Amino acid sequence: MSAYYVYWVSTALLSLLYLASAFIYATKSEWVRRALADLGYQAAYLIPLMIIVKVLGPAAILTRVSVPLSDLAYAGIFFHLILSGLSHLGVRKPAAALPAVIGLALLVTSFVTQNEAREVPSPYVQSMLRH
Repeated sequence: MSAYYVYWVSTALLSLLYLASAFIYATKSEWVRRALADLGYQAAYLIPLMIIVKVLGPAAILTRVSVPLSDLAYAGIFFHLILSGLSHLGVRKPAAALPAVIGLALLVTSFVTQNEAREVPSPYVQSMLRH
C-alpha cells in the first residue's frame, strides 16, 4: 500500500515540476531565451514546442489514456532531464542541474512504482525490475 502513495506523490511532484516549468516558459519567454542562449542554444522556436511537451508529458502519465503512450512520456521526460542536466554541467553550472537531478529521482520513483498504483501494468517495469 505504501508504494501506491509513493507513486502518486512522486508523480504529482514530477508533474508539478514540469507544469511550473511550462508556466515559466510561457510567461517569461525572454528570460528563457537568454537562459537557453547561455547554454549555447540559439533556437527560440523551441520555446513553444517545449511548452507543449512539458504539458503533454505529465498529462499522458497522469491520465494514462494508454500504457504505451504513458511509457513513451516517461521515456521522453527521461531523455529531456538527462540532456537538460548535461547541458548545465557542460557550461559548468552544476547548481542549475539540480532540478534535472530531482526530476530524475521523481521520474524513476514514479516509473518503478506505477504498477502498484495502476490497474493496467506497464510491461517495461516488470522487465526492468528483473534485470
